[in-house]
Amino acid sequence: MPPGVPPKSGLPVGDLPSQCSVTVDMPTPRSALAVGAHPDDVEFGCGATLAKWAAKGCAVHHLILTDGSRGSWDADADPAQIAAQREREQRDAAVILGAGHVEILPIADGELAAGIEERRRVCAVLREVRPDVVLGHDPWRRYRLHPDHRNAGWLVVDAIVAARDPHFHSDLGLAPHRPAALLLFEPDEPNHVEDAGRFADVKIAALLAHRSQYRSTHGIDEAAGPPGSQVREFAERVRAQMASHGALAGLDCGEAFRLLDDI
Repeated sequence: MPPGVPPKSGLPVGDLPSQCSVTVDMPTPRSALAVGAHPDDVEFGCGATLAKWAAKGCAVHHLILTDGSRGSWDADADPAQIAAQREREQRDAAVILGAGHVEILPIADGELAAGIEERRRVCAVLREVRPDVVLGHDPWRRYRLHPDHRNAGWLVVDAIVAARDPHFHSDLGLAPHRPAALLLFEPDEPNHVEDAGRFADVKIAALLAHRSQYRSTHGIDEAAGPPGSQVREFAERVRAQMASHGALAGLDCGEAFRLLDDI
C-alpha cells in the first residue's frame, strides 16, 4: 500500500477517495437536520458530529427516508417486523446521540426515488424544522451501488433548493427556509472535517443500537459465538476510519464532509 494511503475499513459509510485541504469545525448550529436513506446511515455518516453538537445545545433532528424493511440477510424474515425493529433501533440510537425528533418516511427500503413528490416531502420537513445545517449523503460519490443512497443525496440537494425558494411547493403553506450550510457525508471530495475525538465512543454506541444490522452491516455474527471480540473489532474499524478522516486535518479523530455554504 502506498505511503499515506489509509487502509480500507470495509464500513458502509465508504472510505475517502481523495485528500485535499480542509476546514475544521464550524460553529455549533442552533439546529441541525440529518437525512439518511435508511436507519443507521446517519450514525455511520455523522454520528459523532451530531453527538458533539447536541452536547453543546444544538437541537438535532433525524429524517430517515425509507423504512429499512429489506435490511436483513434472512430470507424468511417478515419485512414488516424488520421495519418495526429498525424504527425502534433508530430511535434508541438517536437518544444515545442526544438527538430529539426522529421522522421515518413510509417508503419501502430499495424503492426511494428522487422524484417531485419525494422532494416535496423533504422540502416540507426543511421548512418545518428550519435547520441551520443540513447533513446528508453525497450524491456525487462515485461508483455508489445502492440506489437509495444516491437518491437520498439528490433529494437533500434538490429539497434545499426547493425549500429556500418561495415558489417551489407553495401549496405547503410553509414559509421558505434557507439553511446556512450543507454537510455531505460519504464525501467524494472532502473539504471539511469535524473534530470527533471525544465522541467516537458515542458514535459506536449508537451504531451498536442497530442490532438488526450486526450480521449484514457490522460484521458481527452472533450465531458464530459470543459477539464480544467481533464487537471490539467493529469498534476498532470505526475508530480507524475516523482516524483517517481526522488525518485530513491533522486531527486524531474526525468525520469528513463536503461542505457547501453558498446555498
